[in-house]
Amino acid sequence: MPTPSIAANAYAALSKITESGRSLSKSVAGGEDGKASFGSMLKDALGGVVEAGHKSDAQMRAVATGKANMVDVVTAVSETEVAVDALVAVRDRVIQSYEDIMKMPI
Repeated sequence: MPTPSIAANAYAALSKITESGRSLSKSVAGGEDGKASFGSMLKDALGGVVEAGHKSDAQMRAVATGKANMVDVVTAVSETEVAVDALVAVRDRVIQSYEDIMKMPI
């Protein structure tokens, strides 16, 4: 079972990735037609996962102090789990695409 310290470490790591993603999105320019760049979309996705994690942590603290409902905690944790699962799926697809590109003959 995940402990709060494990979750805190994971969110800290995601925050560091998000911070480095800001420099990535600055270096990867957006399209000329005004569309967002891949780097900025990735940064936004990471930020959403971090926000969902902070929300679930806040709900857990509120339950511990008796100020929130357990249903709200379960909902927040489920939203965080879905966000992390989606992020992992995107990461896996990016890695698979990279490997496919590397297998292409020159």
